[in-house]
Amino acid sequence: MIYQDFKNIKVSWLGMGNMRLPVKDDAIDREKAQEIIDYAMTNGINYFDTSYVYHNSESEKFLGDALEKYPRDSYYLATKFFINANPDYKAVFEEQCERLKTDYIDFYLIHGIFDTTYQGYIDSGCIAYFEELKAQGRIKYLGFSAHASIENFTTFVNHHQWDFTMIMINPYDWLFGRAKEEYEILRELNIPIISMEPIRGGRLASLSPEAEKMLKEVNPDWSIVEWMIRWAKNRTGNIVVLSGMTTLDQIKENVRLLSDDKALSDDEEVLLHQAMEVFRKELQVPCTDCRYCIEDGLCHANIDIPEYLRVFNAYKVDGFFALSGLDNIESDGKPTDCTTCGKCAARCPQTIDIQGIMSELSEIIKQREARQNI
Repeated sequence: MIYQDFKNIKVSWLGMGNMRLPVKDDAIDREKAQEIIDYAMTNGINYFDTSYVYHNSESEKFLGDALEKYPRDSYYLATKFFINANPDYKAVFEEQCERLKTDYIDFYLIHGIFDTTYQGYIDSGCIAYFEELKAQGRIKYLGFSAHASIENFTTFVNHHQWDFTMIMINPYDWLFGRAKEEYEILRELNIPIISMEPIRGGRLASLSPEAEKMLKEVNPDWSIVEWMIRWAKNRTGNIVVLSGMTTLDQIKENVRLLSDDKALSDDEEVLLHQAMEVFRKELQVPCTDCRYCIEDGLCHANIDIPEYLRVFNAYKVDGFFALSGLDNIESDGKPTDCTTCGKCAARCPQTIDIQGIMSELSEIIKQREARQNI
């Protein structure tokens, strides 16, 4: 395992994320999860990340039990305060210590700086309180994780002198999201970075056929995960690559990849970026929001087709999480109202199979409703 210098300690380059532990009967499969934690400890991982809300608030409790047999100074704990789960930050911190069976937290994070939460964190007084805990030694390092717009991200970065920050860093978000801009802001301020979602929650473990073919022709023995991890190793200032690992095979591969400093060559990185462009084009429908498909009342079901295609594209990248966008669509008609008349597709400059996508979306919406009713 490679270790990175942080302040006066050394942290494993691979961090163990505890958001995607194996489950059984809708609860953490403690036997399999314990095997993963034991493998992590045996193979040099010393950074363990969790949160107040992961696994329906069971992740911290499990991790406290799983690490209890190891000396407390042999690993570093990272957990988070999420204001929407419980705004009582004083009570939350004490509960977290109890769950994790410790009297201090090594890396404590303000959880999820969204556009809707960043000001609430600032106004709540939690940051000043966590600084008090730092002075007492109950928090060693204070940081935050971010999912906000660049404007609000920058505001929060500059609000306080942070010890570290956690952001999403992977090739997809680097090229098509905010990752590169966030990274450059943090590097300019010399703030150490914990990178999360290197495989984008598993979505980048496999790509589209053409994109994978491009990569396999150059390195036939590499998995797609290997490309993603070696890409992450090219980012300087990245002290921990945090991965939520569900199986022993996953942690074994990640341990192998972060046990050396071999990253991508310049040519390999260019190729990966080209493959990501192909992947995105193959993954998503090329809707340009021209709205020809619905202008002049063409859709007699009154479906706002471009808005549904936007959510469909987000779903293809982010999965069920992105379907929350459906709740914000103001449309008289729904995909289930589509009569497959074909008028919209006939007018589409991009030749999108709109009827087929409306049918697929109808099934996806039904699955979402079934999940919500469980």
